[in-house]
Amino acid sequence: MKPATNEITQLLVRFRGGDPQAESQLVPLVYGELRHLAAACLGRERRDHTLQPTALVHEAFLRLAGKGQPDWQNRAHFFAISARLMRQILVDYARRRRREKRGGSCERLPLEEALVFSTAKSADLLALNEALERLAQQDERQCRIVEMKFFGGLSIEEIAEVLETSPRTVKRDWTMARAWLHQEITN
Repeated sequence: MKPATNEITQLLVRFRGGDPQAESQLVPLVYGELRHLAAACLGRERRDHTLQPTALVHEAFLRLAGKGQPDWQNRAHFFAISARLMRQILVDYARRRRREKRGGSCERLPLEEALVFSTAKSADLLALNEALERLAQQDERQCRIVEMKFFGGLSIEEIAEVLETSPRTVKRDWTMARAWLHQEITN
């Protein structure tokens, strides 16, 4: 059973206020959703990806905890930030893999063996990340919408709540951002 949105929001507010018990109550409530979010993010990656959803969630938790006192407004905002962190983790992972592909710490393989491993999905993620960075320079809100929708799996209504705008505006920006990204990535 999914925890109530307002229960998570109340725990986030208590946690932000310094209540140590709030964190221990919050983690079990959001862990399942974060793991589902991580699995969805990794589902868009290559099949032989070595990063597992559990590891992605744990890395995101470590980064969330390392940022000091969070300023989460509500459940949707928490998951939006989590989605952005997961995107950053996957991009960092893809960059490390690209470095290794170019000689880093990898052992040398015969060409036939090297062709068995596909890095196409990592390259796609890096291309998407670069396009999102360009989009952020043109329209920060559209970039955030893509992060929350694509990486975070948030609904239009949840994104509208985080951005404090109307669902209609979010839908319009989502449509425009998708079209812009498609053009950027395919050209």
